[in-house]
Amino acid sequence: STLLLCVILQYLMHYSTNSIIALPGMDPRLLLHSIVGVNLLLYIWELYLVHRQRSKHNSTEKRPSNVESIISEEDFTKARSYSIDRLSFKLLRMTIECGMSLAMLYGEYYSLLWSLSSSLSSYPIAVFMTLHAVIAFLIDLPLSLYENFVIEDLHGFNKYTLSFYMVDSVKKLVLSTAITIPLCAGAVWLIDNGGDMFFIYLWVFISIVILAMLTIYPAYIAPLFDKYSPLPDGELKTAIEALAQKLQYPLTKIYVVDGSTRSGHSNAYLFGFWKNKRIVLYDTLLSGEEKRKVYEALGKEPEKTEDGQEKKEDGKGMGVDEVVAVVGHELGHWARSHTVRQLGMAEMNILLALFCFSFFHKNATLAAAFGFPAGAPSLISLLVVMQYVMGVYNEAWSLLTVFMTRQMEFEADEFAAGLGFSSQLSAALVKLSKDNLSVPVNDDLYSLCRHTHPPVPERLQALSKMQ
Repeated sequence: STLLLCVILQYLMHYSTNSIIALPGMDPRLLLHSIVGVNLLLYIWELYLVHRQRSKHNSTEKRPSNVESIISEEDFTKARSYSIDRLSFKLLRMTIECGMSLAMLYGEYYSLLWSLSSSLSSYPIAVFMTLHAVIAFLIDLPLSLYENFVIEDLHGFNKYTLSFYMVDSVKKLVLSTAITIPLCAGAVWLIDNGGDMFFIYLWVFISIVILAMLTIYPAYIAPLFDKYSPLPDGELKTAIEALAQKLQYPLTKIYVVDGSTRSGHSNAYLFGFWKNKRIVLYDTLLSGEEKRKVYEALGKEPEKTEDGQEKKEDGKGMGVDEVVAVVGHELGHWARSHTVRQLGMAEMNILLALFCFSFFHKNATLAAAFGFPAGAPSLISLLVVMQYVMGVYNEAWSLLTVFMTRQMEFEADEFAAGLGFSSQLSAALVKLSKDNLSVPVNDDLYSLCRHTHPPVPERLQALSKMQ
């Protein structure tokens, strides 16, 4: 379908030119006001959704009767408090980010930064991307620190020390910038030298990068930040390997990652291509003897009290059967080709977005609106068009993605239930909800537009029909 779309776009490009969206006679300032106005409407839409969710949790002071089997009154109070704090902070973050965007747009940020980069080096792309990344990092840093060391810490999830967090953040900044600069340089070269069909060449280039990163990131980049270790021999490993063999899943290794060093949240995922598949479990997902063996494999000391005694189990984590059920759900994504479908959707989105970009990247009026009266460099055009001009498109695609992903989660649950894990997966979902302080009560519109994973009550209801 993506190749067919490619042919259609080539046909459209053959019978169209950039003059279709020439914006003749429009004042660049008026165009900027129009772009800002549309993005403000998108901001108000997001603000409205978050406000609805926060109001729903704020008004639900007592645990509803329909979720009594999912969460205790005490845990509901904790989860509700955590959610309200996070949503309130999200409203604050959104407002600050919106204000910064307005200041950048009306202050001709991109023009000034590009001029500075050009004056400092004959290779302004590298300087621009470095300065832009550092500025974004410094603007976000106070917000990220507050989120981790106030909100997450208050609710027992933050495991960072300040020095560890800063080292981690700087490592991410340096690594992401080092990767982004050559990719941006390659993209700009294709835009400038690819002719009218540059967007197809750029799409192929981005697709190759995505496939490479899907292979490189979990194997080589993620271990730079988290410690990975093979899952120790035992009941859990034997059960997962037996399940993989039963499904003919080409499993090569099972890893456990030291997620508890940074956060108390838990997760599990699959990665790898063709015959080289791997499963990764977070140590926070485990409990009991399996967790103790994992701590030994990771070289971690058990948490201790102030008087040096080993802390008792906090009740978090899952038993072997429940972890295997979660793995069964993840294998459902593989069996139902969800990863391939999601990758295909992502490829189609990139191609459509680049096709739209091809109509704007040489537009003189648009360039002048962002402070480039003599025409904007290709890198700047790519950034501003994708971020600001295509805001409505991005929101529409996001809604479509959420809808598709929700359906995939139900399908993966159904697959796990078909393996005989219906009750175990139900128990695992309840524990995940409790351990991550998820509120099983949501505003319908917010959930429909933003929850890629259906709320736990909906999944439990669907699973109950499969037993």
